[in-house]
Amino acid sequence: MRLFAALLLPEDVSRELAAEVDRLKTLPGADALRWTGRPGWHFTLAFYGEVDDDAVPDLSDRLARVAHRTEAFPLALRGGGQFGHGRALWVGADGAAATMRLLADRAEAAGRKAGVAMGEHRRYKAHLTVARSRHAVDVREYLATLDDFSGRSWTVAELVLMRSSLPRSGVPGEQPRYEAVARWPLGAAG
Repeated sequence: MRLFAALLLPEDVSRELAAEVDRLKTLPGADALRWTGRPGWHFTLAFYGEVDDDAVPDLSDRLARVAHRTEAFPLALRGGGQFGHGRALWVGADGAAATMRLLADRAEAAGRKAGVAMGEHRRYKAHLTVARSRHAVDVREYLATLDDFSGRSWTVAELVLMRSSLPRSGVPGEQPRYEAVARWPLGAAG
């Protein structure tokens, strides 16, 4: 199954982000982007890709330990950015960046120790993808709009192992499906 470790948004924060994305969709050229739906809004900490079913229990045990060793921390959606000349438009995070990066590093290490082929290590950059494009898109106006975006703060209190199923129907606009496989409270939250 296709798995990743993630942080999910509380419902009130998700509603705030939905309002901001609706505002972005009114900007010129918005139809050139494929907008990510609310079920796909999360901060990926470590992407594991296809994981054999027999490796999932070990990965889960390791992630449970990672969660236990990491304290809950404050986070807020703030600002935005892009990757690949507008191929991915994202909203950023503000808060305990060092703790979030530590949690991401620990989640990646858990995957490696569980035997998951993780690929090349990259320094973690907290981002929540809101839109993608197959081609380079000028997103300067979107970034200028996101510069003013600042969401309410919440306490991140759990680590989630997510399963994603990619679209297979070929219907334009179909979104991946996401399902929480397991959840663990962070440090003092549990």
